[in-house]
Amino acid sequence: MIEIRELTKVYPATGANPAVKALDQISLHIETGDIFGIIGLSGAGKSTLIRCINLLEKPTSGEILVDGLDISRLNSRQLRAFRSRFGMVFQDYNLYMQRTVAQNIAFPLVINGMPAAERNIRVEELLALVGLQDKAAAYPAQLSGGQKQRVSIARALATHPEFLLCDEPTSALDSLTTTSILSLLKDINAKLNVSIIIITHEPSVVRRICSNMAVLSENRILEHGPVADLVQNSKSELTRQLLNLSEVVDDTII
Repeated sequence: MIEIRELTKVYPATGANPAVKALDQISLHIETGDIFGIIGLSGAGKSTLIRCINLLEKPTSGEILVDGLDISRLNSRQLRAFRSRFGMVFQDYNLYMQRTVAQNIAFPLVINGMPAAERNIRVEELLALVGLQDKAAAYPAQLSGGQKQRVSIARALATHPEFLLCDEPTSALDSLTTTSILSLLKDINAKLNVSIIIITHEPSVVRRICSNMAVLSENRILEHGPVADLVQNSKSELTRQLLNLSEVVDDTII
């Protein structure tokens, strides 16, 4: 479980630029095994929040507890071990263009010193999981956007993380490809019991696969709770607009 208590992140002033408060007193509970959505307009603090959760950004104040452990108190060695519990999926894939699909997926395992034989077995498992067994020797430039995101997801899962952090994972994809990626994430959550946190501005993403969600507005939590509850009984006009409730369609993932 991830428990965030009164998390604040302030970027200090630089030159003529004033200090910026990117997050303001954020408090959330994210249960183990959940698919949790964080939605908001551009500049609401969504990406800063997800980067604070895995300490790519250090909070200015507040606490982030992972299974009761206050991660802000970890030393450098402990932090490296802690980060192995998290996988990260990016909007723009972040693949190495000069490496094959298999080499991209294997990269975290190489960094961790896994022997080549074990590494190859793990890569084969991940290629099968994301449906890219026939693309092991291909390069990213030879792949579609959806295939690139599948490689990114496989790489994020390489070290058996407990949490998968997804920063706008479908915003660069068309609607059909988005559906296939969301189906894959839902399948991964069910098969591997990996907790998934999705940052998005797309209402269909949270309505299709998320159990719970939080709405960020002006760097604060506007509302949070089960998606079904917020769809049926949102207290905020912004939440209703973000969830596109005036144009409800069938968002079921098959």
